[in-house]
Amino acid sequence: MAKEAALEAGQMLLSHLRTDFQISKKGRINLVTEMDLKAEKLIVDRIRLDFPDHEILAEERGTHAGSGPCKWIVDPLDGTTNYAHGYQFFCVSIAVELEGQLAVGVVYDPVTKEFFSARKGAGATLNGQLIQVSTEDVLVDSLLCTGFSYQKTEIQRNLELFDRIILQCRAIRRDGSAALDLCYVACGRFDGFWELSLNCWDVAAGRLMVEEAGGCVTAFDGSHCTIYERELLASNGKIHSAMVEQLTADS
Repeated sequence: MAKEAALEAGQMLLSHLRTDFQISKKGRINLVTEMDLKAEKLIVDRIRLDFPDHEILAEERGTHAGSGPCKWIVDPLDGTTNYAHGYQFFCVSIAVELEGQLAVGVVYDPVTKEFFSARKGAGATLNGQLIQVSTEDVLVDSLLCTGFSYQKTEIQRNLELFDRIILQCRAIRRDGSAALDLCYVACGRFDGFWELSLNCWDVAAGRLMVEEAGGCVTAFDGSHCTIYERELLASNGKIHSAMVEQLTADS
C-alpha cells in the first residue's frame, strides 16, 4: 500500500508542477504549498482506508492517533522549496515503524520515475533492482551531500562544517531533499551525507534505505541515533570514521 500511495501522490505532484498553486510560509523562508497538503491528504486517506487503527505522523497535519503497533511517517513532498520554484528535485517519502523499529520505507521521485524501496532485513531496491552503497574508502575521492536548516544559527553552524569538509573531499552537493540524498547514498551516487535540524519524516525512509543497502547511519560523533534526533550522518561505512573526525573536529 505504501508503494501505491507514494506513486499516486507523486504523479499528482508532477501533474501540478509549474502550475498556479498556492504557496504559504511556515517561517521566514520555510514554505508549504497547496500541493503538500493535497498530497498528504491523499496518502493519509489511503492509509486510513486500509489500516484505520494505525498511527500516522505526517509533516503538515501532525499526528493522527492510532491504537496498533504500526506508525506511518509521511513526508508528502520532500523538497517543497524546490517544487515551489520549479526545480525538479523532490519526492514523496513514506516509512512504517513497527513497535518502534523502522520496518518499511519507500521514496518516489516522480520526475525521474525512480522508486526506492527498503524492508528491514530484506535489502533496498531501485525500481525493483537491489542497490548497494559505494565502495569508496578515501574521503578525498568522495562525493558528499548536505542540506541546510531554515534556522539562522544552524545555517551558520553548517556553513562552518561545509567550509571544513569541502577541503577534504572531491565535492559536495546541496540539492534540497534529504530523503533523496539518503537514497543517493544507498545506491552509491553519493558516498556520504550529513545534515542538521532534521525531522523524522525527512529521514525515516531514507535511513532504512541506507542501512539496508549496507551503509552506516549515526549521529555526528558516530554514536547511535534515532530518526527523532536532529542531526544525522550517513555514509557507505568506509568513509564514516573520516567524516566523524571532520564533523567533530571542534567539539
